[in-house]
Amino acid sequence: MVLIGPSGSGKSTFARRFFKPTEIVSSDACRALLSNDENDQGASDDAFELMRLIVGKRLKRGLLTVIDATNVQENSRKDWIRLAREYHVLPVALVLNMPEKVCNERNMQRKDRQLKSHVVPHQLSQLRKSLRNLKEEGFRHIFEWRSPEEVHILEAISRAPLYNNKKDEHGPFDIIGDVHGCYDELCALLTDLGYEIDKENYQLLNAPVGEGNDGNIRPRKPILVGDLVDRGPASPQVLSLVMNMVKNGQALCVPGNHDAKLLRYLNGRNVQLRHGLEKTAEQLATATPEFLDSVKQFLDGLISHYVLDSGKLVVAHAGLKEEIQGRTSGAVKEFCLYGETTGETDEFGLPVRYNWALEYAGKSMVVYGHTPVPSAQWLNNTIDIDTGCVFGGALTALRYPEKTLVAVPALQQYAVPARPIGYNSASGLTASQQSEQVLDIKGFIGKQILTTRFGNSITIREENSIAALEAMSRFAVDPRWLIYLPPTMSPAESSNRDGYLEHPEEALKYYRNAGVSRVVCEEKHMGSRAVLVVCRDADVATRRFGVLNQGSGIVYTRTGRSFFTDKLMEQAFISRVNDALIKTGLYEKLDTDWVCLDAELMPWSAKAQALLQQQYAAVGAAATQALPVVVASLEEAVNNNLPATALLEKYKHRLQQTSDYVKAYQQYCWPVNSLDDYKLAPFHVLATEGKTYFHKPHEWHMQTIAEICAADEQLLHATPYMLVEIGDTESEQQAIGMWETLTASGKEGMVIKPYDFLASGEKGLIQPAIKVRGKEYLRIIYGPEYDSPEHLERLRQRKLAGKRSLALREFTLGLEALERFIAHGSLQQVHQCVFGILALESEPVDPRL
Repeated sequence: MVLIGPSGSGKSTFARRFFKPTEIVSSDACRALLSNDENDQGASDDAFELMRLIVGKRLKRGLLTVIDATNVQENSRKDWIRLAREYHVLPVALVLNMPEKVCNERNMQRKDRQLKSHVVPHQLSQLRKSLRNLKEEGFRHIFEWRSPEEVHILEAISRAPLYNNKKDEHGPFDIIGDVHGCYDELCALLTDLGYEIDKENYQLLNAPVGEGNDGNIRPRKPILVGDLVDRGPASPQVLSLVMNMVKNGQALCVPGNHDAKLLRYLNGRNVQLRHGLEKTAEQLATATPEFLDSVKQFLDGLISHYVLDSGKLVVAHAGLKEEIQGRTSGAVKEFCLYGETTGETDEFGLPVRYNWALEYAGKSMVVYGHTPVPSAQWLNNTIDIDTGCVFGGALTALRYPEKTLVAVPALQQYAVPARPIGYNSASGLTASQQSEQVLDIKGFIGKQILTTRFGNSITIREENSIAALEAMSRFAVDPRWLIYLPPTMSPAESSNRDGYLEHPEEALKYYRNAGVSRVVCEEKHMGSRAVLVVCRDADVATRRFGVLNQGSGIVYTRTGRSFFTDKLMEQAFISRVNDALIKTGLYEKLDTDWVCLDAELMPWSAKAQALLQQQYAAVGAAATQALPVVVASLEEAVNNNLPATALLEKYKHRLQQTSDYVKAYQQYCWPVNSLDDYKLAPFHVLATEGKTYFHKPHEWHMQTIAEICAADEQLLHATPYMLVEIGDTESEQQAIGMWETLTASGKEGMVIKPYDFLASGEKGLIQPAIKVRGKEYLRIIYGPEYDSPEHLERLRQRKLAGKRSLALREFTLGLEALERFIAHGSLQQVHQCVFGILALESEPVDPRL
């Protein structure tokens, strides 16, 4: 509750009159606490910081909080709106818009405070300017009083519980899982539970009695967890029965995502008729307008979740975490409808969900549905009772407080599930497999010290482990595929050449100083780093990687996420690569039935579309719109003999830089409508059954891959490369010439590697690769104007030590992970290294390097 009004409007008196002293957080009181003087304006900043702390702690505990301060400026109200949103509570504005005369008279009566004459008029002006915008600011309810008389006649402020607060209902309840239009099964279940149903007229005639959790005997009450409609044969009938029960106070119901989608459809929103909605729409086609209106009113009035029995029971369609139970906000409603999603889709095209119940430790029992499971099972005081009736499973009810399950089998299978019942999309495992395949978290938290056979021990800091654990557990592919993550790559030292930040000379110099006599220079592709695991067939994938029904391979990013959201596209892609391996006889040549490749997958826009649109294209669009206008204005000024020639030249140069910037990133974007629009450029054969290929020189890798690429030149791209003798001036100049040719044609640049995959110097392993990027590509990374002399000089001071250390540590961990895998080490052992690479990515290294 945010009090709003000028000094003297009576806010503090109002607060003391209608609220408990402990509910009021006052700016005056906080100033007094910090300075012994509530009028000490010098303590205001600290006082409001203290207020925000107290308010946040109270809202976290779900306590009504009244903020007593002037709050007449929008900026002063923003913090309270932000805190309300953070803790999912409703912000209410209490506006005391008193006449100026009243405020001045009251202030004159105060002996402890003397305000200057302009203060109250200024505060009133600020208040009245912002009154009409309070709703847009985020206040859900606004109450205003314009005179002392209006406040005087106010007798009390009533406190109504939130709609989701049913704590005074103690049961007994029968909580029923997702019905999905299975009307016959719903009637059969209610009958088995002891209810008397008029099936033809959709009425509940009589309810059995039972003992609630408070010991009192009363009629039992059904609670439906949502998804009443879609997929099944009789959604209108289910709606009719449930609507009548709820209207008569005989039942409660929370909305499911299918119910919410039906409401949008009935309201004329642009909703796709799929996932079963097409059946409901067909079944409602002959319904009367009156019935449709009643359905809309019913669905619109459903509450996201209920907290019952003194807070001991929570019912929500997709479940609910402890910290947002009993709260109300858009985010809470979203969670109740869909659960916690990652923003990604699985191989079935459905949202990837994070299993919040695995970490639930709340005191309230949470009963939910949404995700069909073979059978209802308890997990951390939660239970999913959607047992897939519409898919041929059963319709299940949990009796509360007894905690017993009652189910009726489906009369038939009405729909085919988009993914197997019990499938966990976040882990890629069925429910029965989770207990066997979940990695032990003890090996991934806290400080870790990993040893590898390729270098010194590597320390993983605890804070980095936490970030990696989040990414791995929520976004990574099935861990059984994840046998390797590629390392980051260091750029060359800064060049002192005029107009250049990077140049091949510096990379060649690095390897010369490290004692390397021969290097391989490869074209650097502008795409996304991709790791491919390709099996000869799905049986190999099951036998060697332990995956079921996941095809014959996978493509994932350097952070372990699936590259393709479309599983069919991914498997078609893998099939093409597999065909090339078969045609070239690589499986026989390497005596294997699977292979792991390191590659670049193009175009960049296929994976980085959002980045291009939000970061690069937005900058380009803004600049190309603004700068021509500036140049035109300056040209006009020069034509009018104003001294703007230097400024005009500066902005003409900026306009050219912007044009070069747009052209640079457009080089790496093209439409991707089919498999033929992708290009894959492999550059390492990392591992096959029983072998790694770190002992092979890069030339072997490039030659082997070129043979594979020749079998499917539409999809596969053999990377151009050159062998260079370090110390041979002509050879080095040829390498520089190759780089100049590549960058002049719009390519990103070049990667320079030692001829040997593993190269060591006096201090151990040296950089496995150094990238040398072209002038125009660097414009994308550092901004359109990066090559202006003043910017270029600053950028040349960049430090590479951290980046190079990171590259070496990630490189050795990646090799170690593969070595452990081909030696049939445990998944836990392999993932210690894979996890370590992801954890190292959290280190504070400039991402532009």
